[in-house]
Amino acid sequence: MTTLDSFGCQRTLDVAGQPYSYFSLLEAEKNGLAGISRLPFSLKVLLENLLRFEDGRSVTRVNIEALAKWIDDRGSAGAEIGFRPARVLMQDFTGVPALVDLAAMRDGMERLGGDPSKINPLVPVDLVIDHSVVVDHFGNPQALHDNVAREYEQNGERYNFLKWGQGAFANFRVVPPGTGICHQVNLEYLAQTVWTAERGGKTFAYPDTLVGTDSHTTMANGLAVLGWGVGGIEAEAAMLGQPLSMLVPEVIGFKLLGRLREGVLATDLVLTVTQMLRKKGVIGKFVEFYGAGLDHMTLADRATISNMAPEYGATCGFFPVDQETLNYLKLSGRASDRIALVEAYAKAQGLFRTPGMADPVFTDTLELNLDDVVPSLAGPKRPEGRLDLSVAKSNFLTALESEYGKQAQAAKHFAVEGKEFKLGHGHVVIAAITSCTNTSNPSVLIGAGLLARNAARKGLTAKPWVKTSLAPGSQVVAEYLETSGLQKDLDALGFYLVGFGCTTCIGNSGPLPKEIAKSINDHGVIGAAVLSGNRNFEGRVSPDVQANYLASPPLVVAYALAGSLQVDLVNEPLGIGLDGAPVFLKDIWPSSTEIQQFIRDNVTRRLFESKYAEVFEGDANWKAVEVTTALTYRWNMSSTYVQNPPYFQGITMNPPPTRDIAGARILGLFGDKITTDHISPAGSIKASSPAGEFLRGMQVRQEDFNQYGTRRGNHEVMVRGTFANIRIKNFAVKGEGGGPPEGGWAVHQPSGDRMSIFDAAMRYQRENVPLVVFAGVEYGNGSSRDWAAKGTKLLGVRAVIAQSFERIHRSNLVGMGILPFVFDEGTSWKSLGLTGSEQVSIKGIADITPGQRVTVDITMADGTVKQVPLTCRIDTLDELNYYKHGGILPYVLRQLAA
Repeated sequence: MTTLDSFGCQRTLDVAGQPYSYFSLLEAEKNGLAGISRLPFSLKVLLENLLRFEDGRSVTRVNIEALAKWIDDRGSAGAEIGFRPARVLMQDFTGVPALVDLAAMRDGMERLGGDPSKINPLVPVDLVIDHSVVVDHFGNPQALHDNVAREYEQNGERYNFLKWGQGAFANFRVVPPGTGICHQVNLEYLAQTVWTAERGGKTFAYPDTLVGTDSHTTMANGLAVLGWGVGGIEAEAAMLGQPLSMLVPEVIGFKLLGRLREGVLATDLVLTVTQMLRKKGVIGKFVEFYGAGLDHMTLADRATISNMAPEYGATCGFFPVDQETLNYLKLSGRASDRIALVEAYAKAQGLFRTPGMADPVFTDTLELNLDDVVPSLAGPKRPEGRLDLSVAKSNFLTALESEYGKQAQAAKHFAVEGKEFKLGHGHVVIAAITSCTNTSNPSVLIGAGLLARNAARKGLTAKPWVKTSLAPGSQVVAEYLETSGLQKDLDALGFYLVGFGCTTCIGNSGPLPKEIAKSINDHGVIGAAVLSGNRNFEGRVSPDVQANYLASPPLVVAYALAGSLQVDLVNEPLGIGLDGAPVFLKDIWPSSTEIQQFIRDNVTRRLFESKYAEVFEGDANWKAVEVTTALTYRWNMSSTYVQNPPYFQGITMNPPPTRDIAGARILGLFGDKITTDHISPAGSIKASSPAGEFLRGMQVRQEDFNQYGTRRGNHEVMVRGTFANIRIKNFAVKGEGGGPPEGGWAVHQPSGDRMSIFDAAMRYQRENVPLVVFAGVEYGNGSSRDWAAKGTKLLGVRAVIAQSFERIHRSNLVGMGILPFVFDEGTSWKSLGLTGSEQVSIKGIADITPGQRVTVDITMADGTVKQVPLTCRIDTLDELNYYKHGGILPYVLRQLAA
């Protein structure tokens, strides 16, 4: 905690006889920080953090005053501050490599002659194992059991390693597989809204804040918990006590008015909000929701909106504490003394929203009347691509021509081996009620169950080509669906439980039935997926499915019944009922009154208390995982899941000097909005890929390849999968017709040999040739995948030059010692006429400073040189330190060793 208190604001708050020390914003305002009561609630949380951690070094009086002056400049000045979150949240895909790095740091500490036991999380860390279950089995009562069995069969090494970490590291807890997705477990159990800690014999109270190694950490913003997704690199620094360096953001106020109409759901609202904010442009900004519309909005609806912050591009989507916050804390089983503390603390700090109160000051605002929201989808490949349900059919037909060039085949159908049905373009081959955005929200889950009940009673069934699945975000959901009787109705339509965790949304949809996949690939069928998640980027959901649509859980069920995006759900029937009459969506859509009655009857405090009573214990499978105990990890050199990474090999106490980039070759020329899914290894591992060839060389059978996400603890697999996405296009490579082919291809220069990006990078490394990457706008869009930066580093890339970066990926590049540069407005690699054959040199790197202007010399194939101005996107002095040490982990390790 703080050693200074420049504004004399430390006070004591008495709650039912229990004293809590806290740093009073009201007192700080009286003592020099004028006007801070008008700050957005989210910035008040940041300001309290600075007051509490003021030490004259990482947080100074000047830093605090700069944040307080936000009222004057509304964030345009972008002052630098150091933020220390109360805790860190991880999922296992990103958590395993973070734990691998911590284990490697212990080895590195030994090499530097230090004490490896110093390497421990200094703030509480919760890792939820939720990203490893795959929908291999579906549509039957055994699906859950069989998927869990397969999960443990494939992930034994990883789970052993995680269990070792749970015992080896202090301040580190693991929520076992089969419990739920990290965001929902966080919302329902881990998050407290107000956190407490013992310091110097006192109990301090302060806002619950966090960073998470998943971009959808923002779901907790709905519970007034300020937090966002970071790369594993940043999370590790936070765990090790480093302040998270950031610029004070602009805050966009989103005013909500009115209330949702009958038949309109939270998913429709969040897709509308996402579209509006993407159009507004909120990358790197906070979004804070306010207005009278909050008076009629459940906590679950707020969490649904907050969850989608990465999709609308914001750092966070914050809702303040109010009566609904307290209601949810009570419902979800939080302790009564904690709820009392939340209310007392929030009111004492001016952090409690009441109806009719004065609006905070914002950088800018936009407004939505909830009454204007209509049933919606988003697709076919962008979360912000919202469209009215009424135009979904025509939108798909347009995309069939504009995106896929298949308009002439719109009515054509193709045979499926051994089946009586045929497949056509737009046939829904995946209908998934998947966790994350929606399964924390009982209204849409119960709505889906009631729609299934109504459909089953009419005699409707899912079409036989649809892969149906239900993967709840927590066991609470499964229990209330079971006790309400709605699970039987979902089962009747094929929506059996398949697992607890993140499935279809991250590409864990599992393989399609072989005959379906064969027909799709043989005939070029544009298959469709409809999922209740948040990500529908191309190549993400399934390698066999090109058109992906986000929708509410009831609409997922409806599309399973209709079986095609070429069915207009508003005006055309879903099918024929038992009485021979057509059944329309409006005939089976449940009323909001019925939904709310089911929630009142089945979603209870007792349910939450029982399901979270032994949350860290796990089932028999978890208890049977064998564990080794040692201060440092005993690496198994034959493991294909967990290996000691090379980041600390040969580390010395003093970092080597930084070098200019001379004569670099271009590894890739990439277009706009290249996501971390394109860059980072994700999804299935192809046998013919460099990663597949490596695994076969390690005697791993193809059926045991698993997926990239489960192998994030092995850098040998991951570096081979970097830039290997089946849909990525490297414009430095010419395919048939002159355009770039899909897939991770590169051309080695000057030989002109075409090969995989990995093979090209390794050849350049043998030739001691540095590499750079060029890209367009919003490079690194999407999930906070640390391997998008780690893999880039291990390929030998020294710098990435883009038109703009997504926030997390830019930070991760710096955290791995890679320089990010941006072109001046109006300049791009395309406007410069680059082909990939050029050489690139950048001088002045030894003396680089945050935001520095540099000139890149680009030597063209004919020998002419173009000098192009760039801006260095190292934004802060802390980031500069990380870069000079070769990354954030070597920097922290040297600090601890010293």
